[in-house]
Amino acid sequence: MSGNEYFLLEQGENNYKLILLNIWDKDNLSDIIKKIDASNLPKDISLVIDFKNLKECDSSAIIYLISFFENFKEENLIFENFDFIEKKFNFYKKHYQSEVIETTNKNQFFINLGMKTYNVFKESKYFLDFVGKVFYFFVYSLFNPKKIRFNATLKYIETSAVNALLIVAVTSFLVGIVIAYQGAVQLEKFGANIFIVEMIAITMLREIAPLVTAIVIAGRSASSYTAEIGAMKITEEVDAMKTMGFEPILFLTLPRIFALSISLPLLVFFADVIGIIGGMIIAYTSLDVSFVEFVTRLHNEVAVKHLLIGIFKAIFFGFIIAIIGSYRGFQVQNNTTSIGKYTTISVVNAIFVVIVIDAIFSVIFTQMGI
Repeated sequence: MSGNEYFLLEQGENNYKLILLNIWDKDNLSDIIKKIDASNLPKDISLVIDFKNLKECDSSAIIYLISFFENFKEENLIFENFDFIEKKFNFYKKHYQSEVIETTNKNQFFINLGMKTYNVFKESKYFLDFVGKVFYFFVYSLFNPKKIRFNATLKYIETSAVNALLIVAVTSFLVGIVIAYQGAVQLEKFGANIFIVEMIAITMLREIAPLVTAIVIAGRSASSYTAEIGAMKITEEVDAMKTMGFEPILFLTLPRIFALSISLPLLVFFADVIGIIGGMIIAYTSLDVSFVEFVTRLHNEVAVKHLLIGIFKAIFFGFIIAIIGSYRGFQVQNNTTSIGKYTTISVVNAIFVVIVIDAIFSVIFTQMGI
């Protein structure tokens, strides 16, 4: 005879007898399985199982016993004192699946389409939930101005806008030159050189300067915000803030939103000036339009509304870039590789949404006759 606290194994002349003892449940099942495997019970013998001394047996243990008995021929199994567990045992045996059913996915396209649709829906739900919280704490901060982190806002204005002046200036200047140069070739054919002023000014003020500046800031600041907040998430600083009663959206997101919503319109105005200067130089060198003529016509023929429309759009661009950068930062998982992943996603999302919003505004303003 051999055994332990869970079972005894007796060897007879023509059979073996397995006497189950005490409690068999999920807490000790792994230990029981190891001990039964260690007993090296032959599979081709007649086996008597005695349940008399088994005090309790939960579902996981019953399923194991069913799988264990599958190793023996049914006619070689004899159950003794089986009444108290027989009903439950038969129920699980009826539904026991000994073989894994392999399914072939013939409609993989539709499965992938459904999964992607569900992921987009889930992602949209989380993002809208985040935007809702941002609006809530935005209104809350307006009624509680002491909660606004003015120093942090100024710091983000410096890092996101002041430090970006050079790249915005170079980009806008080059774009202004390209637009003016391409326009100059066409206008010169028709002798309409002076109309280069309207073409450059309206294009830069209304569309190009806001869009180019927003894309530059999206690539620069959205990635920065995601990396900063993501690093805080990995080091569990965000969780620590929540524990100490600091709301992360109020403490981390709103200063960034305020900073970009304030600084992006100023950057767009700066880009307008630089872009027009670039166009002015090409107008002078290629079409003989003097600087005085250019400025005089700019003052007389180009309405202020084009400047205001570009600045108005910049406020929304700044708002959405900060929200996306912060949102992706909070999504960073607890590993360093996810920072790079979500930083890339943040930049792509921010640029895409900026272009979409610009297109929507263009349609709306055109339909309004502005």
